[in-house]
Amino acid sequence: MKKAALLVVLILVEYQAFAQNENNLKLWYKQPASQWEEALPVGNGHIGAMVFGGVEEELLQLNESTFWSGGPVKTRINPESPKYLPQIREALLKSADYEKANELAKKMQGLFSESYLPLGDLKISQDFKGVKPTAYYRDLNIKDAIATTSFTINGIEYKREVFTSAPDNILMIRISASQPKLLNFTVSGTSQLKYTIQIANREFLVNGKAPAHINPTYYNPTGQDPVIYEDTTGCYGARFQFRIKAASKDGLIETDTSGIHVKDATEVWLFVSAATSFNGFDKCPDKEGKDENALAKNYLDHAVSKPYPVLLKTHLDDFHAYFDRLTLDVKDTTQSNPNITLPSDERLQSYSKGAYDPGIEMLYFQFGRYLLISSSRPAQLGVPGSPPANLQGIWNKEKRAPWSSNYTININTQMNYWPAEVTNLSEMHVPLLDWIKNLSETGKVTAKEFYGVGGWVAHHNSDIWAMSNPVGNLGDGDPVWANWYMGGNWISQHLWEHYRFTGDKVFLKEKAYPIMKEAAIFSIGWLVEDKDGYLVTAPSTSPENKFKDKDGEEVAVSMATTMDMSIIYDLFSNVIDAADVLGDDTDFKKMLIARRAKLYPLKIGGQGQLQEWYKDFPETDPQHRHVSHLFGLHPGRQISPITSPEFFQAARKTLEIRGDAGTGWSKGWKINFWARLLDGDHAYKLIRQLMQYTNTNSEIYKGGGTYPNFFDAHPPFQIDGNFAGTAGMSEMLIQSHLTDIYLLPALPSVWKEGAVKGLKARGGFEVNMDWKKNKLVRASVKSFSGQKCVIRTNNPIVVTGVKTITQKTNFGYLNTFPTEKGMVYEVVGK
Repeated sequence: MKKAALLVVLILVEYQAFAQNENNLKLWYKQPASQWEEALPVGNGHIGAMVFGGVEEELLQLNESTFWSGGPVKTRINPESPKYLPQIREALLKSADYEKANELAKKMQGLFSESYLPLGDLKISQDFKGVKPTAYYRDLNIKDAIATTSFTINGIEYKREVFTSAPDNILMIRISASQPKLLNFTVSGTSQLKYTIQIANREFLVNGKAPAHINPTYYNPTGQDPVIYEDTTGCYGARFQFRIKAASKDGLIETDTSGIHVKDATEVWLFVSAATSFNGFDKCPDKEGKDENALAKNYLDHAVSKPYPVLLKTHLDDFHAYFDRLTLDVKDTTQSNPNITLPSDERLQSYSKGAYDPGIEMLYFQFGRYLLISSSRPAQLGVPGSPPANLQGIWNKEKRAPWSSNYTININTQMNYWPAEVTNLSEMHVPLLDWIKNLSETGKVTAKEFYGVGGWVAHHNSDIWAMSNPVGNLGDGDPVWANWYMGGNWISQHLWEHYRFTGDKVFLKEKAYPIMKEAAIFSIGWLVEDKDGYLVTAPSTSPENKFKDKDGEEVAVSMATTMDMSIIYDLFSNVIDAADVLGDDTDFKKMLIARRAKLYPLKIGGQGQLQEWYKDFPETDPQHRHVSHLFGLHPGRQISPITSPEFFQAARKTLEIRGDAGTGWSKGWKINFWARLLDGDHAYKLIRQLMQYTNTNSEIYKGGGTYPNFFDAHPPFQIDGNFAGTAGMSEMLIQSHLTDIYLLPALPSVWKEGAVKGLKARGGFEVNMDWKKNKLVRASVKSFSGQKCVIRTNNPIVVTGVKTITQKTNFGYLNTFPTEKGMVYEVVGK
């Protein structure tokens, strides 16, 4: 009996651990979504859907990632711009007239970016005669990328399962009933945009066209329609189509212009394909566009020809190949945590009130990885690569999306991809890297036309057309956000980071280095000498922040802002290091080394903070959400406790002055800052703030947080906060931006025990770790490059089977050992 009792206990413990792990990979709810921020996202990089889980009327709000307003970037939009550059520089360098520079900057603006659009709505109407459902349940299994809704009416269980397959580029909906021939429903489709309905081969088609231009929501000039359809050139306004087809073994299916009508079925499969005429950033989507009808038909025909189990297995195999690479488990130190049995919205509310629940933190971490896999995909056989994830990933319901749901490259687009390499999703980085090449092409034109400078430049905003000019509609924009010149330089960092993680020298030589070099060439032409002989940027802004000049006026334009100089320092360093790797371009490398030495240096201000501007100007908003001048701390590598302790302390002081308040992405960046400051407890404090429950009716709505569906509340929704949260947790567990791999550099005290498998480190390494009592117990390091490995740890370790040189430092222990490509090295903590 004792053995039997013990066995039962062991089984219960094992089951509880399994159940807890499963609940940490599911979002689930006891009621349908009543608003978009409660719906559940599925996506394959191209097709996105928000699943509401309604009973009598199910709604899937649809997106297609290439569906944007507009067309290729116009040129010669501000031919007068170059003549104002000398005037601005004279105002800045000779008279320090920042107000005049501010006004002149407006004369060097271009047009606004285009807008990412909603594709349409798919509705499933089932008439249950008003009978209330029981046993209602809906979830999103982020391990399998399947959204499920189930409920019972009159003793019959109805179930809907939704997924988007990347290999087949199809949205699948399986609808079933627990008893035969009881499915009766109608499927229909609409769009917010101009559209028509067509019936072909019993398929329901929604066809339409994007507007030629849409103004941002914050730009509403009197008497101007913000949504413009008219275009006579054939260059603006992509066409779109989505198709719906139903299949069943036993039901009657009829299709007309009101929808697809299903009667007396037991199981039904709905196939949804979508395509646009987008044919590249430099092609007119109308007269040079792809045949969206042929594309949508081809995807649908191929999917329909396969049995549902085959489509499902193909989807699962594809998704698991990415998602399963990394597992994270922070041990729940309670014997039984009641929160793990709560629906996700209630669990998040409990957590927001202070409940201990590491499982929900792991769910949030993995949800970020799920979103990246779902919104950014490389090319596959028969399916092209997707565009990069935009400001809302691929999920947007608004015709005029917040901030146009564009690529905001003064932080947000870059932030989307911070978790890509470190969380073992390098392939998901590829759409951004490919898009950077497009941006560099338009950026060459912008550099020449706007400034008369070589190389390439990009500014604050961009879009699928790779727009690179400063926005503002030729003078209507505030220079605090419209005139910023470092977008191309910053986003080039992603090219170098991809190489550092993968060690792909072919990519570095053929793709990354030429683009990085051209960005550096722009910076060389952009920099001028100040009175002390330093190279400075003029004009210069610190994104979206202002200072007060000597007269107390609020202005944005000055020279040599810390962010500018830090980004250029980072770019020059990356190009120099890349030239070393390639063993080429020696003369250019030497010139960059000399220019880097003359860059205006970092300064410490009167409060001990890292100075944000050329001078220690008083700030208009000391708690501003942007902390751009800490770029050198993160994502740069200029500031660290090892290489620059004084600036490291100044960075910390800056964050103390700025405070913890901020919107979603801002808190996300601060998590990464505090991780780089090696303060895991402060980083963890901000994780809890980032995950503060909110909804559109909440009193704290304006303070950001996390919506019931775990989307980041900027507010409104911006996906960058989700990605930054995942990246920040990764930075707490591993850092490799310097010359070593720091294991558990910022582990918070509450994460006492745990394990992670599959983290990536620069230099071509994959790392697994276990820790207890906040100390590293064991780790394994797999070398993909055969490079020398340097591990930094907070407690002593032994690397088995290899000669190791160990050195005690002010920041832990450095352990250096040689590696061979493909070998795994075991690390044991003392």
